[in-house]
Amino acid sequence: MPYSQFTTIGKAKEAFGLKTQEGGRFIPANQRIEVSDTLKAYLEESILIASSASEKARSEGIIYPVLLEVRKILNRQISLFSGEDFTVDEAVGLNGMCDFLLSRSPEVLEIEAPVIVIVEAKKADLRTGFGQCIAEMVAAQRFNAAKNGLVSVVYGSITSGTQWRFLKLEGNTVTIDLSDYPLPPVEEVLGMLVWMVQNG
Repeated sequence: MPYSQFTTIGKAKEAFGLKTQEGGRFIPANQRIEVSDTLKAYLEESILIASSASEKARSEGIIYPVLLEVRKILNRQISLFSGEDFTVDEAVGLNGMCDFLLSRSPEVLEIEAPVIVIVEAKKADLRTGFGQCIAEMVAAQRFNAAKNGLVSVVYGSITSGTQWRFLKLEGNTVTIDLSDYPLPPVEEVLGMLVWMVQNG
């Protein structure tokens, strides 16, 4: 059962013995980061086209450039993977492709631990991505533990490109921020992503 089979939060909770905690923002406020002129100009062109287009167009036109900017801000000391196979434990359904992974390793040829942020792209209804994103976060948690013994916090996001939702997995508790964060403006979302990478 690949990640895409976790179509609801309930399916992921049952499969992996998780608890959920719904609430407000868990990322400190005022995590705004100034955006490079390059990204600003690119998004001005792409948002109008990509925001009403396919999931693939949103991924390539909005989400990937924002995540690339996160890597640039952090002096390329993290790696960004897009559309990579992330099979951790096929027997329990932790297998398949992840839209985006950020790893706190500068190596770009292979996914290395710790995987710290998972971003799942969804076209319209962000709620449809929660189960899949949570399953991918569980996979990242297990991957990190197996590779270097880290029982780390893993962060996740579900986004349409123009709307972002954030999650945190710590132990067996998934915290879900119920707020939607819009893009534009990109500064707040970018700041939140950088904070998650630094604190995951």
